[in-house]
Amino acid sequence: MYCYACCTATSYEMNALNRHLKEKYTTRFEEGVIHLAYKQGDIFFFPYGVIVFWGIEQGDDQAFIDEVEPFEVLPNEEIETDKFNYTISEDTQVKKDEIILPNHNFYTLLAVSHALAQSIKLTIFERTIQKAVRSVGDIPHWLAQNGTIPLSRRQIRKKMGELFIDRSSINLHFDILDLPEFFSEYPDLEFYYEKAIHYLELKPRIEVLNQRLDVVHRFFELLGNELNHQHSSRLEWIIILLILVEVVLTISIDVLHIL
Repeated sequence: MYCYACCTATSYEMNALNRHLKEKYTTRFEEGVIHLAYKQGDIFFFPYGVIVFWGIEQGDDQAFIDEVEPFEVLPNEEIETDKFNYTISEDTQVKKDEIILPNHNFYTLLAVSHALAQSIKLTIFERTIQKAVRSVGDIPHWLAQNGTIPLSRRQIRKKMGELFIDRSSINLHFDILDLPEFFSEYPDLEFYYEKAIHYLELKPRIEVLNQRLDVVHRFFELLGNELNHQHSSRLEWIIILLILVEVVLTISIDVLHIL
């Protein structure tokens, strides 16, 4: 059997999605997550645009991905996926892309699904921020070589807008990487969650993401300072030209008596 997590959008319209699924399947809407039992498997829909499949045959999973599409908010350009084998055994482990669980209980699956969903969402954040850093990566070299940024005010504003959108989209949804409230009611299940996030290296990846967000913030400030510098320089040149015009007029009138 295999477990398959995918992120298709920024978020889902969960109430509308649940109403739609209930018309054809038996669903369970608990702790903000929709559960659907399908054939011999289980499917979990998370509000932040992630689906986790357990024991669902290939082909069936794509049908559900297509079915959720009308309820997506800001769909991803590409669907991010992560796949694992999973088995039932007494020794709970997550290793070498294999998940070993003691049972197929709803709550056990949900506990691990939280970790898988957070991990795949974090991958989306990581790629977004990597792309943002790459887009402005040459700026320090430009400054080091020339002492200025060879971009127009329009280009700088565009870069700042892109960085702001990327940073804001992550900050707005960053809390989904916290410990889910689900475990405050079911603390005994946190063991399975911790096993999964340890293997997925969730905590160190979040630390690295925070560092990269700081880098993006510094780039944003750098571009803002350059924009202010260009504006100040422009004002200085305008003042110089006005003074020059005044001098020319003064000489023309008082000295050369031209005007």
